[in-house]
Amino acid sequence: MSEGPGATEARWRSRFTWLPLVVLGLAAALALATGPYTGATDSRWRLVTQVVVLLLTAGVLVLRTTADDRVRSDPRLGRGYYVLRTCLAVLLTALNPLFCVFAWVGFIDGPEYLSDRGTRIGLVVTAATMAWGQAGGAPGENVFRWLLFGILLIVNMALAFTMTAWSRHLADTSESRARAIAELEAVNGELERAVAENAALRDRLVARAREAGVDEERQRLAREIHDGIAQSLAGIVTQLQAEIAATGPGGRTGAALALAREALTDARRSVLDLGPVQLSGSDLPTALRAEAEMWSRRSGVRVDVRVVGEEVALHQEVEATVLRVVQEALANCRKHAAARRVGVTLSYDQDEIMVDVRDDGRGFDPERVAEPGTFGLRGMRQRAERLAGVLEIESGAGDGTAVSLRLPALERGAA
Repeated sequence: MSEGPGATEARWRSRFTWLPLVVLGLAAALALATGPYTGATDSRWRLVTQVVVLLLTAGVLVLRTTADDRVRSDPRLGRGYYVLRTCLAVLLTALNPLFCVFAWVGFIDGPEYLSDRGTRIGLVVTAATMAWGQAGGAPGENVFRWLLFGILLIVNMALAFTMTAWSRHLADTSESRARAIAELEAVNGELERAVAENAALRDRLVARAREAGVDEERQRLAREIHDGIAQSLAGIVTQLQAEIAATGPGGRTGAALALAREALTDARRSVLDLGPVQLSGSDLPTALRAEAEMWSRRSGVRVDVRVVGEEVALHQEVEATVLRVVQEALANCRKHAAARRVGVTLSYDQDEIMVDVRDDGRGFDPERVAEPGTFGLRGMRQRAERLAGVLEIESGAGDGTAVSLRLPALERGAA
């Protein structure tokens, strides 16, 4: 099982915390083992001093390792630890030049504990300690050793500052990549949400289009039956009634009249059954309120529906025409008006039914209703004219729009 980024970082952080102690052990083994050959341990007091300072340094490193979280969280403790460890490294190198191996740790963690200026000072001190040990101790009056010390100092400083700059570059690059990855993850999350929302919207649009197609086909069939079969049957009934009135009731003529009347009743029932889904099982005001509420949810625009007069059950096609005109007017308002408020008023009169749809939108030029592209307005006029009604449109730029429909109040049982 692969480790997560947090586990990997914690593991390397633990190893890095113990690194100074490991380097001190290696430096001590190297310095004390070669001491008899370099003369660094010939003097008893010098050897004892090295051991004492070595143990003190080891104790400081152990305390630092056990208190890792506290030192990292307190800048003052971090600075104090770095300065004390550097001083001990300088002292050990002065006692035995090979302890400069331990001084090397000052190159790797200066930026963690010190400011930018403090880091530069720490690097210079560490580079000087490294050069001192690499040159074999204090140069004294030997010009050649001073020259060697200077060259080693420059080399160590160049390496130290180059490594530090590269480390910072890697850290900045890593941070930039982390930010970029986080931003990409956020963008991916937004894209996934957008895709999900688009899919849901597409499904709603497909369902809406399917419902609209089914409803439109129902209306087409209803018109075909009403304008074709029902009207023909009504004409047949009228002719048969006239024939019976002129010649007297006869067996076959009376039977044909009864069959024609039965067929006309079935045709009218089919027209009623094919009416708008919104009117199935509900009256016209209820259907208008439901349509307005649904339109308001989709558009975010308030719609007020008001019913004036005594409600009367009218012919199914009259109610269907009223509902279709209101639907088309609301659809046009949503597409073009940019309205903040819409009002729908349904008025019942003795001889007429009227519906007004008014909005406070941007309005338009009513003359454009005659243009070829304005099918919606032409369709509303055709619906009104088919039932001997009148459709009026009042509008102007910035004055909103008012769509008014007047239809004969044909009762539910009328032909």
